[in-house]
Amino acid sequence: MAVKIRLKRMGQKKAPFYRIVVADSRSPRDGRFIEEIGTYDPGADPSVYNVNEEAAKKWLANGAQPTEVVGKLFKIAGIEK
Repeated sequence: MAVKIRLKRMGQKKAPFYRIVVADSRSPRDGRFIEEIGTYDPGADPSVYNVNEEAAKKWLANGAQPTEVVGKLFKIAGIEK
């Protein structure tokens, strides 16, 4: 089972809000997930993000692959593999 750390879209039309989730790579974007590890709000100025660092590091150590955007958020937050 390939595990990804990716964004799950929430919010209204034209007002996106994202949750950072750990999910099986075969599940749909807004579908089933294993664990929620943070949030990301690009609509605020500046963008607001919250990440549970312990959970993120645990999943990265177990082999979960972050998507491109989540990888950038982790880099800003100071979370390394």
